[in-house]
Amino acid sequence: MTNIILIITCIVSFLAFQNHSLLNKLIFSPYLIHERKQWYRFFSSGLIHADWLHLIVNMFVLYTFGRVVEDYYLALFGSRGVINFLLLYVGALGMSIIPTYSKQKNNPGYHALGASGAVSAVVFSFILFNPLQRLCFYGILCLPGIIFGILYLVYCYYMGRKGGDRINHDAHLWGALYGFFFTIILKPSLIVSFFDQLIYFRNAI
Repeated sequence: MTNIILIITCIVSFLAFQNHSLLNKLIFSPYLIHERKQWYRFFSSGLIHADWLHLIVNMFVLYTFGRVVEDYYLALFGSRGVINFLLLYVGALGMSIIPTYSKQKNNPGYHALGASGAVSAVVFSFILFNPLQRLCFYGILCLPGIIFGILYLVYCYYMGRKGGDRINHDAHLWGALYGFFFTIILKPSLIVSFFDQLIYFRNAI
């Protein structure tokens, strides 16, 4: 499923790079959703990206973490794992931008695009499974997943309040939280394993 999502996203993003009309039809526009009830934009906007760098970064992170999380889902839920993983990803596309919709639904000039909210959900599902696994910023600064996750949430919250850089940090924040708690809802016992790993780590220090 990870590979299918990646391929579809790359194809649609590439087509949107070449066709501005297609991009406008798919982009997240809270105003058009509110006025014309174009609810599909909650999800279609995750299939398009601003440029090649935006697309490559999101798809690299999805490929890196998505395959691992999908394997965990398959191990936990059997044949249902693929469907649950799809719900994790697609659900995050919609849920991560609901707060933005609420704030911007009367602003015809606001638009957003990209799969970052869903990708954040996959990363934070991974952190739930492996809170001590070291994650790296551009391969340089490596931190345990739980520390990485906390810093990421603080950064997203701060930048979301500050604004001004044309990045929807709120979508990153809510996507991350969705991924973490959606996985817990599917398998509540995971929270016990999560804290057991943290306690072991604390005692080992």
